[in-house]
Amino acid sequence: MKREIWGETPVSVKLLLGTSFMMNLGFYALIPYLTLHLTGSIGWTVAMAGLVLSVRQFSQQGFAFLGGVVADKFGYKGTMVLGLWIRAIGFAMFAFCTETWHFFIAAILSGLGGSLFDPAGSAAFAVLTPEPIRKEVFSFRNVLTNIGIVGSQVVGTALASVDFTYLSLFAGTMFAVNGLLVLFFLQPIAAKNTRQGIWSSMSVVIQDRRFVRYTMILMGYYYLNMQLFLTIPQLVEDVTARKADVGIVLSAISVSVILLQMKVSQWLEGYNQRFTLIGIGALVMGVGLFLLAFADNLWMLIVNAFLYALGTMIAVPNVVEVVPRLAPKEQVGAYYGFNGYSLAIGGSFGQFAGGWVYDTARHLGASWLPWTICLVIGIWVAWQMHRMEQSIQAENRGKNCTKMARS
Repeated sequence: MKREIWGETPVSVKLLLGTSFMMNLGFYALIPYLTLHLTGSIGWTVAMAGLVLSVRQFSQQGFAFLGGVVADKFGYKGTMVLGLWIRAIGFAMFAFCTETWHFFIAAILSGLGGSLFDPAGSAAFAVLTPEPIRKEVFSFRNVLTNIGIVGSQVVGTALASVDFTYLSLFAGTMFAVNGLLVLFFLQPIAAKNTRQGIWSSMSVVIQDRRFVRYTMILMGYYYLNMQLFLTIPQLVEDVTARKADVGIVLSAISVSVILLQMKVSQWLEGYNQRFTLIGIGALVMGVGLFLLAFADNLWMLIVNAFLYALGTMIAVPNVVEVVPRLAPKEQVGAYYGFNGYSLAIGGSFGQFAGGWVYDTARHLGASWLPWTICLVIGIWVAWQMHRMEQSIQAENRGKNCTKMARS
């Protein structure tokens, strides 16, 4: 981030950036290795492990709409703290799971915590960050996310090689500490929506057809995004037969983002067609995933993973920055929460269906199948985002013509 932009960034936003880093350190240390723990030590299939991950994902994003409305109604800070502590309990519980249902309870608690702190945190970022520097701050947040991922691979690999219990407790501790930091150091943020009830707030979002359409298209993007937590780690272990190589490939993705995210954002700074950029990013991700079908060594996996990472660098800052532009100021949390359905449905389907397709492809000897599906989805998202961009431009031209006619 440029020094002058960092100087314009409020202290509370800097605190949120720090907590975002710590959350990602704990989250990404646990989730990829949870898959390997379930398929290795517990002996589950990839599809069954994907079901646990999808339950966690849907518990979070399925209730995030309600969590966002609650945050708008009762305040972002308190909602964040409660959610962080519930997530801490859920992650720590994985250390003590012995029965199948134990894992699902831990997954549900982990998700419900996220349904509270995620939309509240995103809304707090948007509300506290001055609009002229918002895109740069969101880009830098993505860089910090990936720094956290790199660190998480070191921590995750080290703790998982000793005992999964320590890894689970570490992840829970990260979220518990973040809850304390937010409680004691984040400035109070007044509730933004004190006039409307919970159900009427939900109704406003649901009736926004443009935003609903945007959310539905993003389901395809999150199908691609979720392969990072399930099929990519499994493929790396299958190709190289070394669990440590999972951390190497995931770290390669993260290091690419750390080094290049701000540059990519600067290169695209003058390109204001944000929906088209999201589509281009999804297409590049799909191509990178498709090429994994031909990877037969660690270096090819890393090269294809870099292409996937480039797609996320194009898409991610625009995905999160579009929401506050489309949302009324008093309902940013609700809009972020509803937008979570794209991750709830697309991400959950991506994990469960992705795992099932991967298992099926193994059985059929069709290793290309899961990655070809990713390419098709990337093409579809790119096309739909381009169409949406054209629709919005046509709508804006119509409004400008009407204003001119009235004047």
